[in-house]
Amino acid sequence: MQKTLDEQYYRRLRELQEVDFALVELSLYLDTHPGDQQALQQFNQLAQQRQKLAKQFELEYGPLMQFGHSFSRYPWQWVESPWPWQV
Repeated sequence: MQKTLDEQYYRRLRELQEVDFALVELSLYLDTHPGDQQALQQFNQLAQQRQKLAKQFELEYGPLMQFGHSFSRYPWQWVESPWPWQV
């Protein structure tokens, strides 16, 4: 079943992707600079922001990740598409 997606869907998904990108970059940086307190603080702030963004997205559009990382409302939402990685 294909859902009609609005602009807000794409905006929220892009915002999540931007935060994920920054988190990956910061984690790579922190692998080589573990004592950089400012980078660690920024990583933790972004991780908290990502949790909030993901929760909001999932409440509105359904789960982002499988294998118990995301909850599903009834009925099972994984049969609905497109999935976030297909956009």
